[in-house]
Amino acid sequence: MAEIARKTKRYPTDLTDEEWERIQPLLPKPPKRGRKPTVDLREILNAIRYMARSGGGWRMLPTNFGPWQTVYCISGGHIATYSPRSAFA
Repeated sequence: MAEIARKTKRYPTDLTDEEWERIQPLLPKPPKRGRKPTVDLREILNAIRYMARSGGGWRMLPTNFGPWQTVYCISGGHIATYSPRSAFA
């Protein structure tokens, strides 16, 4: 199912394959011990990009990105408090 979803862009903010190939090496590797991650980091990044672009509320995040709580927790909630002025202050 995930492979089918990746072949088509659902939203204009979704990462292209070329963008994902450039970003993926920069992301943290899954831990060798403990539980395996159950979330797809590409979908989390797609959700973060969607939220940054749309400016909608977290609870209004489309369900195909996964639970909004998961995306919010992984992003650290920074999108909700981000403003261009604070980036350079």
